[in-house]
Amino acid sequence: MRLFKRSCIVFSGLILMWELLVLALHLPSYILPSPAQVFFSGSENFSTLAAHALPTIIETLLGLMLGIVFGCSTAILMAIFRHARFWLLPILVVSQAIPTFAIAPLLVIWFGYGIAAKIITTVLMIFYPITSAFYDGLRQTDPGWLDLAKTMQAKQWQIFWHIRIPAALPNLASGIRVATVIAPIGAVVGEWVGASRGLGYLMLNANARMQIDLMFAALFVIVIFSLLLYFSVDKSLRYFITWQTEN
Repeated sequence: MRLFKRSCIVFSGLILMWELLVLALHLPSYILPSPAQVFFSGSENFSTLAAHALPTIIETLLGLMLGIVFGCSTAILMAIFRHARFWLLPILVVSQAIPTFAIAPLLVIWFGYGIAAKIITTVLMIFYPITSAFYDGLRQTDPGWLDLAKTMQAKQWQIFWHIRIPAALPNLASGIRVATVIAPIGAVVGEWVGASRGLGYLMLNANARMQIDLMFAALFVIVIFSLLLYFSVDKSLRYFITWQTEN
């Protein structure tokens, strides 16, 4: 809650600085609209923003959930099977080495202008942070816990399920927090490349028509959604992973 309050204070401060900058430099609205103009445009186009926000939210949430599933599965496979690491680690590197903008047009060609291409784009962007964080956690289990389990004659699957995975969950939580911030970007990038709806699509159209205030209003919706998603996920993780270190 304190982090949320601090974020609101910082956000309000940035808006105030933005307003003062526009007033001081007398910037025209087609260069940089004031926060008041953006708010008015958002209120005037509320139904349009809401209609385009729904697809973006769905794409983000589905991409985030699938990215967590694929990332955790990959990390577990690499932790259990040594030979799997030699095959899966290059895939991890490649998933980050190829720019998203480079592969996003191909995804649109392969999967069409529907929701599938946007979800896959989101998954590709969050796959690495989740997998890397969880895999590092699985490798860094306290040796004392493992020795104690072996002394008590625990089986390998019991050690993995009851010790290594719970010990790695704080690391996984860190990866999920990073992925939560990146996930909306993946959905918007997919919409920029090819879409018929969504906030990214609305931003492109508004920019082409020089409706900069509407473009900023759509950007604000993305920011607000990202903040709400992050704090919701963070609170859920702190509730379920009670043994992680509190900040």
